[in-house]
Amino acid sequence: MRNTARWAATLALTATAVCGPLTGAALAAPAAAPASLYAPSALVLTIGHGESAAAATPLRAVTLTCAPTASGTHPAPALACAELRGAAGDFDALAARDDALCTKEYNPVVVTVDGVWQGKRVSYERTFGNECVKSSYGNSVFAF
Repeated sequence: MRNTARWAATLALTATAVCGPLTGAALAAPAAAPASLYAPSALVLTIGHGESAAAATPLRAVTLTCAPTASGTHPAPALACAELRGAAGDFDALAARDDALCTKEYNPVVVTVDGVWQGKRVSYERTFGNECVKSSYGNSVFAF
């Protein structure tokens, strides 16, 4: 019986010595790391002339990525991202500048935004009376 106990202990220690590093390596393997610590923020902004997005003639479109860094084809991505962060991603919260002087000419301009802001789906459409009125809203988000 004494020999059996010694044999069992030797077998257990051998198994631990041989298989232990294999299981330890499997447990120590890093889990799949997330691509970013920030929720994605990637938008496509378009401008067109017309009463609505469905009837508008598209003029320009830009991309704007705000997380993890500001980038895209928008002419001022860092400023636009900062402005959107200040408005908590709410495009309706972008206020008109007080110093803008615009005519009352009616030549409708439609702005659309589609994409993801901080991990949440965004779809926005707004019709401005003319290009000047559109440019008076926000400093840089709609300036493209």
